[in-house]
Amino acid sequence: MNELYQVLDGLHLNVDFHNEKRLIDDGLLESLDIVMLVDELMCHYDIEISVEDLIPENFNSAEAIYALVQRLKDEE
Repeated sequence: MNELYQVLDGLHLNVDFHNEKRLIDDGLLESLDIVMLVDELMCHYDIEISVEDLIPENFNSAEAIYALVQRLKDEE
């Protein structure tokens, strides 16, 4: 999880990814942020994030993002 926090912190310095639980719902991450995040996650973790995975529930918190990454890594 610490590795993910490093990726997230590098993406958006103004957001407290450790404590925020409503990244999408509260407008802390916008569509461009998600595009950049998806690209970073795919490169960093060597995973493929499909269009079907691009739902707010998968990106609303660091925990949700971590769960998505773990699920995609397990599916490989």
